[in-house]
Amino acid sequence: MFNKDKLPNQLDDEKTILILRRHWFIFFKSILLFAFLAITPVIFLTIINNFIIGILEHYFFAPFILLLFSAYYLGIWLFLFANFIDYHLDVWIVTNVRILNIEQKGLFSRVISEQKIEKIQDITSEVHGIIPTFLDYGDVHIQTAGTQQRFIFRKVPHPADTRKKILILVKETKRFKKILKGEDKIKI
Repeated sequence: MFNKDKLPNQLDDEKTILILRRHWFIFFKSILLFAFLAITPVIFLTIINNFIIGILEHYFFAPFILLLFSAYYLGIWLFLFANFIDYHLDVWIVTNVRILNIEQKGLFSRVISEQKIEKIQDITSEVHGIIPTFLDYGDVHIQTAGTQQRFIFRKVPHPADTRKKILILVKETKRFKKILKGEDKIKI
C-alpha cells in the first residue's frame, strides 16, 4: 500500500526513514483465536451428536444447525478480516521532515495525523510483559509541542531502536535549523 518513494502529500526533498507496522505476533494472536473459535463448534457438535443420537439427521434440526454454523463461520471470517485490515493499514511513517500516524479505525474510518520533526520534545519507548520482551516489541511515545500532544506507535518491533533513530533524526534536524539561522557554527 505504501511505497517508500511515494507518500501521501509528500514534500520536496522528503526521504522516508522508517515505515512501521505492528509486530507480527499481534496478528498471530488473532489467528490463534480464529483457529480456536473455528474448532470449538465442531467439537461441540460432535459431543451433542453423541449424546442426542440422530440430531444431525432430523428433518428440522439438521438445516437449522447448518444455518447456525454458516452464520457463525461467516462472523468468524469477518472478525479475522477486520483484524487483518486493522493490522495492515495501521502505519507509522518517519521521514526526515515529519512523522505520519495513519490509523485505521474499523473498516470505513481512517485517521491521519502528522507532526513536524522539529516540534518533537520527548521520545519514550516502553516494553511490558514477558512475550513483548522476548520478541522485542512495544510502544513508542512521542511528545510534541503541537496540538496533538502525543503520538503513540503501538506494539511496533524494536521500540528502543526506533526511539534512538528518531532521537538522532530530531537532533540532526534541530542542529541543521540552527545552522541555517546562523545560530550555530559548523566545526571543521
